[in-house]
Amino acid sequence: MRAFSLFATMALVTLPALAAETPPATISVTGEGQVEAAPDMATVAVGVQTDADTAAAAMAENSAKLAAVIERLKAAGIEPRDIQTSGLSLAPRYDYGQQDGTPPRLVGYSASNMVTVRVRALDTVGGVLDGVVADGANTLNGLSFGLADDRPLMDAARKEAVADAAARAALYAEAAGVKLGRVMTIAEAGGYAPPRPMAMEAGFAKAADVPVAPGELTISASVSVVYEIAPE
Repeated sequence: MRAFSLFATMALVTLPALAAETPPATISVTGEGQVEAAPDMATVAVGVQTDADTAAAAMAENSAKLAAVIERLKAAGIEPRDIQTSGLSLAPRYDYGQQDGTPPRLVGYSASNMVTVRVRALDTVGGVLDGVVADGANTLNGLSFGLADDRPLMDAARKEAVADAAARAALYAEAAGVKLGRVMTIAEAGGYAPPRPMAMEAGFAKAADVPVAPGELTISASVSVVYEIAPE
């Protein structure tokens, strides 16, 4: 009983001391880092839309034209792994022009098929687009540029963001008359910024029938860093 009583007394003495401890003062900052680079690949969605009296005829014509488009892409050096079906639809077409209150009249069917294509040689983008249009593609659903491997540039942006956060924290600490201690937490968020216009090389414009400007990508990183304020 005496041992238990002594332990209880020690606990009562220790707990108030622990409760008196306060968390360290901190400085929270956000750092930004950016790296600019020319893209090295393009992604484009192209497709074929066909109309016919019957669903079967619309699909048959659509399939034949899309097969020609895909063959053109392969002939342009696009690998099969870079061609992916991204949309396939078949829908009835109605004539809503009746003014006498009669229901819409079925006049045929529309078939549509889209493929998403990655073009890894940017100097061929314009020629590829021109070729697929000549072979029957009549739908273009966006063109974007990117990087096949953005990790090295992303890491460089992260380093810049951490350095920026450290500089800001040092500035705030100096202004407040305190000294920075250890880093307590780091949280990250970041990604691509929209492309900016960039002049094309002379050979690019001549090689492409459809003018395409790839622009310049900005790879950005943002970090939130919490520093402990060193005790005096």
